Amino acid sequence: MLTAIIIDDEMHAVDTLSILLAKYCPDVQVVDKCMSAEKALKSIVKLNPDIVFLDIEMPVMNGFELLEQFKEIHFAIIFTTSYDQYAIKAMRLSAMDYLLKPVVPKELVAAVQKVALRKTLPFQEQFEMLANRIKGRETGFQKIAVPTSSGFELIPADQILYCEVDDNYTHITTKSKGKILACRSLKDMEEQFRDFDFFARVHNSYLVNLNEVEKYNKGEGGYVVMSDGHLIDVSRSRKEMFLNKLQRNRP
Repeated sequence: MLTAIIIDDEMHAVDTLSILLAKYCPDVQVVDKCMSAEKALKSIVKLNPDIVFLDIEMPVMNGFELLEQFKEIHFAIIFTTSYDQYAIKAMRLSAMDYLLKPVVPKELVAAVQKVALRKTLPFQEQFEMLANRIKGRETGFQKIAVPTSSGFELIPADQILYCEVDDNYTHITTKSKGKILACRSLKDMEEQFRDFDFFARVHNSYLVNLNEVEKYNKGEGGYVVMSDGHLIDVSRSRKEMFLNKLQRNRP
């Protein structure tokens, strides 16, 4: 059983999420509902929940300012937000879990399952990276946060050569750090890279950096030669999409 606190300044949002959790996530027990960050701060310290469902936009003290009150974070965070696409992009690149309002049951279940399976909690640099981006102090999105068994790796996107599926994990091959095992499926990693137009899924098993493709050999699907010499098959079903995207990314 996972314990949870819901933090949102809108009563209907709190009630809706409570109902959805009771119906679709029976293993989650809501131990408190807070309509202000001030009340939530005391509740988190007292109840020590496994999960905090946190609204970002709140009066007096917003979600980020609430998190800044903790020296260490010992709970999983799932943001609930009505923010625009810029903020959604920031959360995705920072590897932070979020739910868009109105909350969809399927997405709620998936977010809770991620928490249940996760071996490590987010770390402070993720929150700083996320807060800076949303506050506009950082204009670029050069790095992504890659969850690993020991925590998170912050990797410049252009340092990634390709990603390879390994059941529910992903092997990420980089230029400078060699291979990194990410505790995310390739589908999850593809979603995280979605805002970088130089990545393309060329096969069910591979996601590649188009800037690191040295050569494409034709065939039924064909294959690419990466900058490190690695050969990667291109599936027939993804060939047209890959070639179109490759052309767009060539100077």
